[in-house]
Amino acid sequence: MNFQNMRAHITKGGFLAALDQSGGSTPGALRLYGIPETAYSSEAEMFALIHKMRVRVMTAPAFTGEKVIGAILFERTMDGEVQGKPVPSYLWEDRGCVPFLKVDKGLEAETDGVSLMRPISELDALLDRAVKLGIFGTKMRSTINLPSETGIAAIAKQQFEIGAQIARHGLVPILESEVLIRSPDKSKAEALLRDALARHLDALPSDQQVMLKLTIPEVPDLYKDLIAHDRVLRVVALSGGYSRADACQRLARNHGMIASFSRALLEDLRSSMSDSEFNAALALAIDDIYAASTMKV
Repeated sequence: MNFQNMRAHITKGGFLAALDQSGGSTPGALRLYGIPETAYSSEAEMFALIHKMRVRVMTAPAFTGEKVIGAILFERTMDGEVQGKPVPSYLWEDRGCVPFLKVDKGLEAETDGVSLMRPISELDALLDRAVKLGIFGTKMRSTINLPSETGIAAIAKQQFEIGAQIARHGLVPILESEVLIRSPDKSKAEALLRDALARHLDALPSDQQVMLKLTIPEVPDLYKDLIAHDRVLRVVALSGGYSRADACQRLARNHGMIASFSRALLEDLRSSMSDSEFNAALALAIDDIYAASTMKV
């Protein structure tokens, strides 16, 4: 896999698919897909079912690098196969989608209005394995509930510190600081986050770039200076619990910001669909999200 070709591809028009539901979020993803918890009796069966769903998504005709320029994977998905190929190789070589890996291990309990990431055990070993499998970058998530200046500063500090560790392996980190859409003062939290991220970006070495994954802001184009920052490769948006229609409407008002949706991408897909129904529903979702990512208002 050619890292520079992947980097160039990420700068093109399109969006990222977030296919990275982990152990805690997988039951909910399967329920949305139409598979209840009574359909499996072990973690292995659960992950086999979600992998089958992801393979169905990745092999759909519309899921190509023309519009889906990258995909974020859960560790088990990275280690799996599609049509006899390792998933990262299949995505890049057969679909033209740049592969990323979710590396965080979940969240600590909320303190000072935010939830920091839990310690990521054996991260260096995971990153070495990711590099060998052809992964381009990583993603890790923290959450912000309240507009606490000290809490948000702690979020940014942790994200950039671990991001530096990831960058030493030659990977591009996606730093995800999610302002929860239920936050009682979402606008203020977003303004504080913008300023905290800008300070850390200014301090990055000149040869290092990161990506940012952020909640679609209440104030359109709030993150325009981050998007234009020379230490930022791309800024991508999470759907954060918004419906696809709402998320796309909000995203279209933010110039230079592209989607990295999970639930909003997959919300209309059901296990009971025929292949033609499934492919048509996914194609419609991809078209909607692509338009919101590339055609701004």
